[in-house]
Amino acid sequence: MSNLVVTIPANPPDRLDKALALAVPEEAGLSRSRLSRLIADGAVSGPDGIVRDGKARVAEGQDYSIAIPDPEPVDTRPEAIPLSIAFEDEDLIVIDKPAGMVVHPAPGSPRGTLVNALLAHCGHTLSGIGGEKRPGIVHRIDKDTSGLLVVAKSDRAHHGLAAQFEAHSAQRRYLALAHGVIDGADARLRGTPGVTFEEGGMLKITSRLARHATDRQRQAVYFDKGRHAVTRARMLERFGTPPVAMLVECRLETGRTHQIRVHMAHAGLGLIGDPVYGGARKASVKVLGPVAEAVATFPRQALHAAHLGFDHPVTGLPLAFDSPLPADIQALLDQLREVV
Repeated sequence: MSNLVVTIPANPPDRLDKALALAVPEEAGLSRSRLSRLIADGAVSGPDGIVRDGKARVAEGQDYSIAIPDPEPVDTRPEAIPLSIAFEDEDLIVIDKPAGMVVHPAPGSPRGTLVNALLAHCGHTLSGIGGEKRPGIVHRIDKDTSGLLVVAKSDRAHHGLAAQFEAHSAQRRYLALAHGVIDGADARLRGTPGVTFEEGGMLKITSRLARHATDRQRQAVYFDKGRHAVTRARMLERFGTPPVAMLVECRLETGRTHQIRVHMAHAGLGLIGDPVYGGARKASVKVLGPVAEAVATFPRQALHAAHLGFDHPVTGLPLAFDSPLPADIQALLDQLREVV
């Protein structure tokens, strides 16, 4: 347990939680949501004693004491799993995750996850992210999606990274192999709800995403409920005559669960190998010849987090990382390039 005393600054917000969020030093790494939990738990004391109401009025010059509990160990075991590390310092680590690795333990995947590996790799340096002694997962990629993600190793890094992802200022670009092609003259595509075209032939998909009405494991496109989601997609190469598949770059403005997979399927451009959202679309043997079998049997969604950029949450320096296509997607891409 540690105590942090802060003084309410001049012209403070009109409620305690907001005022404390403004007053606490940045290196404390206490987000407003964390402060709200501490207030509700009776860990904040002011001039009149313990305060449990985050909406309580404050005044300039008042001192408040915040009792910060020691991090609680989580029931996740460290595992010496090799990691491909693109960058690491005392505040964060950038991982190039292989396909097949779950990011965070869940009932169906309690072992062999990225968190298990991180606890073994850097567990002794981890601070209390959100009140728990665990790596600061600020964004995730699906189990069968490969590529780059950043993990916070300190509270201050977690707070700064989370703010960038919330503000959509972090750059995330994915490479994917998909059925169909992006064609601005395609009446079907232009008539799909939420689909528009931007300059340079960039496809923009805007909707809300929420759990599927009948399948809780899936996400679905809605326009009257759910969380706002925006995906942009640019075709890099097309394959076949007529073209029936493409290499596409997808850019995330928001980062919702399964966002690229759901949005591309909504546009009729489901990802090759996607067992959930790929749809009933079949690889054309007539167009692709023997490569159609490789497309039809590709064992995972052909999606790779190829680029990640953000400002270092402590130093402020811009960081950018690129990851080449993994061997399985590259091999399928090479086969598609041979199709006349």
